Amino acid sequence: MTKADVIAQISEKTGVEKGDVQQTLESFFTVVKDSLSEGENLYVRGFGSFINKKRARKVARNISKGTSMIIDEHFVPSFKPAKVFVEQVKESAKIKEVVEK
Repeated sequence: MTKADVIAQISEKTGVEKGDVQQTLESFFTVVKDSLSEGENLYVRGFGSFINKKRARKVARNISKGTSMIIDEHFVPSFKPAKVFVEQVKESAKIKEVVEK
């Protein structure tokens, strides 16, 4: 599913114009990116958490060249789904159908 599909589906379900839905969705993404870049996590009850995960300092190796380099500790954005969300996916008939194939 693409962003355009999501916008179309939200527009259908709510009766809101696609342009307004797109603007709202883009604003949501901007808030998430801005919050994480400022070091602030974002929690959406019943959906999940957008968090910064800390990656430790490590030595990376280029096997083909036989060289190594140090990668300093850094943060990467991550999403942790809420328990309710995970349970809904686990209980989904479509997901069970795919797993059984």
